[in-house]
Order: sequence, then C-alpha cells, then structure tokens
Amino acid sequence: MYTVEQIKELIKLGNKKKFYDDPYWRNYISKKILKRDNYECQECKKEGKLSIKQQGKKLDIHHIKELEEYPEFAYEESNLETVCVHHHNILDNRKIFVNKPKKKFINEERW
Repeated sequence: MYTVEQIKELIKLGNKKKFYDDPYWRNYISKKILKRDNYECQECKKEGKLSIKQQGKKLDIHHIKELEEYPEFAYEESNLETVCVHHHNILDNRKIFVNKPKKKFINEERW
C-alpha cells in the first residue's frame, strides 16, 4: 500500500502503472469494489443496460475523483466504482477509443 506522498511521486515520475500493479490494489481493493458492485458496470447500469464480466467484457475500477488530482482518495471506497472499458475510456476522456459512427454505403444508383 502506497502513502499519498509515494503516489504523488509515482505520478510525478509518470509511473502510475506501479500503483495499479501493487498487490494491495490488485488483490484487495479492486476485488473488494468488484464484489461490492456485483461485477457490473455502474455506468451501463445507469443506462439500463447490463454489462457484467460473464458477458466477456473487461471491467475496470474507476477513480471518480482522478488519482492525479486527488491522490488522498486513492483507496477511498466511496471514490471507486466498477466500469466496463468502454465507459472507463469515456469517463477518462480517452476519445481515441470511443467508437466513431460508420459511414453508410450509398448505392451509386439511387432511384
């Protein structure tokens, strides 16, 4: 388990992955949050959809208040929620992963 100062240092060095690879995070915190949220994406649930691990979707643990800005809430359960990868990308503004609408083929012969 990292202290707030250690988390700040990891972020400063660009080594956030080390935080997420920590056994305390992987084996305790993330499993606890997944279990609490019944292995369901909380964002899909808000949309009335069901997104669970059994459907083959990967689930992540999302920091509601971002780790970079609020390292003091890194392990705070009320600041963590289970989300699918799709919603995690949206929540973290990773627009490169968001599905773009496909262009429809228009037949050359339009009658």
